[in-house]
Amino acid sequence: MTYEVTTLEDVLNRLSVPELVIDAEGAVLGRLASYVAKLALMGVRVYVVNVEKAVITGDKKRVVDSYKLLLEVKTHKNPYRHAPHRPRNPINIFKKAVKGMLPKENWLGKLALKRVKAYIGFPEELKNKPVIKIVDTLAEHLKRREYITVDVVARELGWKGVGL
Repeated sequence: MTYEVTTLEDVLNRLSVPELVIDAEGAVLGRLASYVAKLALMGVRVYVVNVEKAVITGDKKRVVDSYKLLLEVKTHKNPYRHAPHRPRNPINIFKKAVKGMLPKENWLGKLALKRVKAYIGFPEELKNKPVIKIVDTLAEHLKRREYITVDVVARELGWKGVGL
């Protein structure tokens, strides 16, 4: 059973449950991450399925190069041994996008991030719950038609595809 909702208010009005399952297929990564971050801050446990099918808008080469550039950043401490951790698999790419939209100075952001679970594909334990597809986040409604899936970006960064 899939519901299509357009705004965050529709999500909260239509389904007054403490848990939501959101389908990320065809959704723009940043838009979906902002919806998920708001819901998590409101105290809703959010399960996001099909995160590898979410899209990032822009030219394929430019998007991949910008993510690869983040992998080359080193620290001043010892650049040969230490570097910041950068996500390479789709789950962590999505969770990093959500984490960037949560408050960092207080404990509410950490608590909200714990309420967010992301999955590659559709797990069996969530099959019987209603699934929400947020129309505002879909890439098909954008004027810009160039986009790349998170799965392709992750594979370009070196993800081996474990879990598919």
